Amino acid sequence: MPLILTEEQAMLRDSARDFLAEQAPVSQLRALRDNADPDGFSRTLWQGFAEMGFTGVLVPESLGGLGLGPVEAGVVMDRIGHQLCASPLLASSLVAVTALRQAGSAAQQKQWLPLLASAQAIATLAVDEGRKHTAQQFSTRAMPHGEGWQLDGAKTLVLDGHVADLLIVAARVGDDPARTGLFLVSPQTPGVTVERTVMVDAHNAARVQFDSVQLGADAVLGTVDAGGPALAAALDVGRAAVAAQLLGLADEVFDRTVQYLKERRQFGKLIGEFQALQHRAAHLYAELQISHAAVLKAQQQLQADVTSACAAVALAKARAGQTAALAVQEAVQMHGGMGMTDAFELGFFMKRARVLQELWGDSHFHLDALAQRQGY
Repeated sequence: MPLILTEEQAMLRDSARDFLAEQAPVSQLRALRDNADPDGFSRTLWQGFAEMGFTGVLVPESLGGLGLGPVEAGVVMDRIGHQLCASPLLASSLVAVTALRQAGSAAQQKQWLPLLASAQAIATLAVDEGRKHTAQQFSTRAMPHGEGWQLDGAKTLVLDGHVADLLIVAARVGDDPARTGLFLVSPQTPGVTVERTVMVDAHNAARVQFDSVQLGADAVLGTVDAGGPALAAALDVGRAAVAAQLLGLADEVFDRTVQYLKERRQFGKLIGEFQALQHRAAHLYAELQISHAAVLKAQQQLQADVTSACAAVALAKARAGQTAALAVQEAVQMHGGMGMTDAFELGFFMKRARVLQELWGDSHFHLDALAQRQGY
């Protein structure tokens, strides 16, 4: 399959670019941070996302969505990376929707997918428990209790958990460490405690505690045995979307840096005339193009079969994280001292890149996963 966007995908990219540039500039993120906004994102903008169809990009048309796939989702996430827009799109419209589509019963999908597509509800996946992502190794446990379940444990880095209407909780089922279930939990359920944690990049996450939480039998997403494969698929869709956002972010700081090289004068010359800086910019440009190809390939494989794209997604996430780190480091250095100031916007990009690189496995995690698949 050619590693280029179709005409329809390019049109979606352009509409997302224009909408986000007008409605969600980086200055909006600064205002949310400086004003200590309790939601951490604009509710008005979130409704605008729904009107543009972004919130329903992965939801079937029969349930109120656009019925598109990971490539189109990645197109939108790339443009979000350019603007550093804070929204629940990644957590709710991509990852949670994928989990529901992969494992949810017909009744569960009919109940939740139209609400998520129309931005009337927000859902998020609660998976990580420690300082580093560990895939499907959990201490959180769901034990049979009466006709339902009892949930105990704690989760961290739950994206937009403080505004979520639905938590999709990954837990070990019973005493079997290899058996993973996904459970639908309302944050209002007795025994659930949600603590907002504003991250260093001014985006949203939460810690969630489950203390003897009583759940009905219908709290299981689909069937218990469907939890593991559905979690893997949801995480891969999320990782590919994060990779796209990382590259959108990297493209933006590269463009800003090249523009600065064309304007800043030193020793009577434009600094862009210095060959050393030209070489560094050319190297970064090449890295960006290779990483874009890797990310689009992963998205295309997810679109073809969401269950068999894990290696391509791992490569895309690893490369995107490394490329974005290089982009923001070069941008700050080439901008000199003002690149380090909070009054300048480059710091927002650097912090966002660092958080996204850690989310659902950093470059080292995914390179190690690739090596293990090759038998090393």
